[in-house]
Formats: sequence, C-alpha cells, structure tokens
Amino acid sequence: MDLQFDREHIWHPYTSTLSPLPCFPVKSAEGVRIHLETGEVLIDGMSSWWSAIHGYRHPALDQAAHSQIDAMSHVMFGGLTHDPAISLCKNILSLAPKNMNHVFLADSGSVAVEVSLKMALQYWYAKHSQDTSQSIRSKFLTLEHGYHGDTFAAMSVTDPNNSMHKMYKGFLPEHIFAKSPECYQIQNGHWPEFNPDDILDFETKITEHQHEIAAVILEPIVQGAGGMRLYHPEFLVRVRQLCDQFGVLLILDEIATGFGRTGKLFACEHANIQPDILCVGKALTSGYMSLAATVTTKAVANMVCSSEAGCFMHGPTFMANPLACAIATASLNLIKQNHWQQQVASIEATFEQKLPMLRKYPLVKDVRWLGGIGVIETHVPVNMEVIQQHFVDQGVWIRPFGRLIYLMPPYISNQCDIIQLISAVESALNSPMCFIAN
Repeated sequence: MDLQFDREHIWHPYTSTLSPLPCFPVKSAEGVRIHLETGEVLIDGMSSWWSAIHGYRHPALDQAAHSQIDAMSHVMFGGLTHDPAISLCKNILSLAPKNMNHVFLADSGSVAVEVSLKMALQYWYAKHSQDTSQSIRSKFLTLEHGYHGDTFAAMSVTDPNNSMHKMYKGFLPEHIFAKSPECYQIQNGHWPEFNPDDILDFETKITEHQHEIAAVILEPIVQGAGGMRLYHPEFLVRVRQLCDQFGVLLILDEIATGFGRTGKLFACEHANIQPDILCVGKALTSGYMSLAATVTTKAVANMVCSSEAGCFMHGPTFMANPLACAIATASLNLIKQNHWQQQVASIEATFEQKLPMLRKYPLVKDVRWLGGIGVIETHVPVNMEVIQQHFVDQGVWIRPFGRLIYLMPPYISNQCDIIQLISAVESALNSPMCFIAN
C-alpha cells in the first residue's frame, strides 16, 4: 500500500495538508474487527463513524449487495422506480414514528438535513401563497452545542461558536440558537428529575421569533459531534408542545441516534413524541454505502407540493441508488428481528458497570452513557497523533476529538470487546503524553 502517496496527495477528514496525521492501512474488516496491513487486529469502537451497527461483512448484507449488483447497480430515479427503493421505503415507514407518510431518499446525512430545511422553507412559502397573512418564515431555531452536518445549510444550524464550523460565521445564514439543556445521566433505567429552567431560554426564543421560525431542528436526547451531551426527555416533550402552540414545524435529526443506538429504535421515543420531519442516515445501510432519508407527514408533503413549483425542488443524481437501497433493506430487516434490543442493552449494562470507575482519574471531567453510547469527557484535549497510536497498540480503534473520547461500538460487540475498549481508554488516561498539557 503506497502510504507515501496517501500522505502527500489524499486529504483525509479534518486533517491538514501542512502536517498530515498518520493513517493506518486497513487490509480487511470482519465482525467487529479491523485488520491492518501491518498485522494488528483492532476492535472497532466507532462503528465506522456510528454507521456499521451490524459489524463488517455481515452475510445478509453481503448477499443483498451481490444479488442486487447482478440486476443493476444504479438507475436514475427521475421518472423511474424499482423494487429496492419501494421495499426500503416500506421498511422505513414501518419503523418510523406512526405519523410519518412520505420518504425522500438522499445521499448522506448532511444532504438529508439540507432536504429537511428546504422542505420547511418551501412549506411556509406555500402557506404564504395560499394565505398572505401567513409570513414567509426563513429562520430556524436550534440549540447550542448541536451538530447537523458539513454542508452549508447544515452548518448554519450547527453551533456557530462552539463547533468546528465557527470560522464560517458571517458567511452562513444566521439562525436562532437557544441555550442547550444541562447534561443528564440515566441511572438504573430512570432519568433524574427534570430542571424546568432548562426550557426557559428555548421558550423565550420561540415566543419572540414565532413569526420568523420555519422549524425547530435538533438532535433528540443526544447531541452528537457538538459535545456528546445527553439531555432529559422532558425537554423534548416541552419542545414539541411549544412547536404545536406556535405552529412551528419540528425537525428531528436522528442520523446518529436512529435505529437503536440509544436503546430505543428512535431517540424521540424516550420522550414519546413525533416530529413533523425526520432525518435518518448512518446506520441505514450499516455502513456499506452512503444513503440517508428525510421522512415527513402527509400534511407537510402536500403543503410543500402546493407551492407554485408544484413539486419539491430537490433531486440528487444518486437518489435511491438500487444497490444502496437493497443493502439498507437487508439492514432494516435485521433491525426488525429485534436482536438489537438485547445487544444494545448489554453494551449499556457494561458501560454502566465500568465507565464510572474512570471518574477517579484527574484528567476525567465527566463520564456518561446511554444505550450503545459511552462518553469520557476530559479536562484537556487529546493529542490525536499520540493517542491514536496508543489505541492501536492496545488493539482497539477509537477516534476521539477535542476533549471527548467516546465509544459507539457495533451492536454485535460482546462484553469482552466492550471491556477491552474501556481498558484501552483507561490505559490512555494513565499516559499523560496522550493529552495536550495545560
């Protein structure tokens, strides 16, 4: 493998061409293990950025890919349709919140968010065209510490001050950000008492800007790349009530949390609420191919299409790629077998047993967990180059960022796998060189 060419010419995510970080060459992957060209075998603690929930080379997904590629790998979705897309959308609607009725297939999570924002804007454009007393709403209300993707509209609803996108502030549309609710930790299956002060800033913002806000968009229960923060389901209940009170659409970004990651099929089930628009991705194909979806109600879809355009103005080239759809259908069929419930519960039980022991280390600010998500927040940032090599030496693949070392392993991981991941984190906490000194 030509690693020198890779280092000199290939730009990896969130890396610098001035000082490229080392990359570890992968030969193959199977189950929960990544095999490097150099001989190391690593337990995957990241599910390939939270997507490979069924692990690698799952026989059902491999078979779906092989079968579909013999028929067709791609065909345009404009004016044509195919069984893989129909089967997938049936599956999505059978699993999604019951008010969902229409599925728009997208290329990636960021695109699914872009689609959801465009839906909301076109919805209010159509409402205004039918009733000019309705304002054309163009603002979105969201939360600090949120993350919704790397494309421009998705960046505009990502925290502009506390995220990797703050350098783009001033170039992006400016939306409305409410204070994030405080972090909570579920214990023995129960959430602690909700602090009603959590909702006050959000309530103030939606009241003051109700005639400007097209939709609220947030990550339900778990704020992911913006801080790996867990918040109380009651906050989400109150958000749904306020959106109903002021006639504002609610978009839930479940790209990271959907399909079982939090211990519920969708994170919004912790609050027993339903969105107006739902974004899903990542686990949809279990990491085999890029695919996402934006799902909405009949009322929203019909209003969007009643505008002067007469349709929803979006259409990706690779929309409903048959190969991706076939794999996604096989992935959701595995979800429907419900083995994920016991698998995620087992991971959560190990987190609950082992992660609190890490609080004793001076470098640790907090630990938290929910379902198949475990988070160790440190007082100082990691030294990425050093800690990444340290984890490889420990036989695990964990990719931290900033002050967050987090685990999102495949659901098929067993207890020994999870314990080895946590042991590797503990080993790093005992190695000061893995962190940037104050």
